[in-house]
Amino acid sequence: MLVANSFSFLQGSQLKEGNIAVIPVKGIILTDDANSFSQEVTPSSEIVSFIEDAAADDSIKGILLEINSPGGSAVAAEEVAYAIEHAGKPTVSWIRDIGTSGAYWIASSTDHIVASRMSIVGSIGVTASYLQFSGLLSDYNISYQRLVAGKYKDIGSPLRSMTREERILLQRQLDIVHGFFIDTIAENRNLSRVSVAKMATGMFYVGSDAHSKGLVDTLGGKAAAITYLESEIGMNGTLHVYARDRSFLDLLSSVFSGQSFSVGQGIGSALVERNSGIDVRI
Repeated sequence: MLVANSFSFLQGSQLKEGNIAVIPVKGIILTDDANSFSQEVTPSSEIVSFIEDAAADDSIKGILLEINSPGGSAVAAEEVAYAIEHAGKPTVSWIRDIGTSGAYWIASSTDHIVASRMSIVGSIGVTASYLQFSGLLSDYNISYQRLVAGKYKDIGSPLRSMTREERILLQRQLDIVHGFFIDTIAENRNLSRVSVAKMATGMFYVGSDAHSKGLVDTLGGKAAAITYLESEIGMNGTLHVYARDRSFLDLLSSVFSGQSFSVGQGIGSALVERNSGIDVRI
């Protein structure tokens, strides 16, 4: 098996030197290109652009997604999954250290999933968490003057406690997203919805356990993923590696992030308040 490497930046479609596109899915996956000094962030638009470029190029015969991500935005995951499903070429996911939540949603959209026996896989769940400062405001005799048009407009505000009614409504929305997640995994992995629902507690699984549960097809590494694609395309694989043109802020972010998030924080993902709104994360 001959393996070569070349690199592509966001410059549109061009003749590739390899016949297998390697597309990275790393860090938190969001719909925008937010920079963070604590965690690496990859926008879904970038991943989608790479997939569409590989799909449009006749020299690319198969697509390998290199996944090392705890997940992120539900919408971002769905955007990437849609691009994979419409690529029209054999696809495989290779989960390295971690492929959970939204990242697992993406992996499940490929034709085949490869993971190390010690990878962290799954975490099919959604959480809602945000900081709430109402007690602190009270301690300092600071009041929250609530003016809204639409009684739920400030649901999740850190400046006041959530009411029981609001908690029920928010939980209902979480359950809807969770249901979408379960349905998608069941369909993509050809598993019964009942069996996926039993696994969809938000718990993660090591690769060997995920394999026994049908969440992973093959235990192995990059070579196993390439071997799968070679069998699908009927020729030896040579790699064309896509990579973003990294800015100074990206480099700083990678230095500070590493794998610094804990299992609970990284895998949990979240519903977090951003700009006075609530953003769904899986």
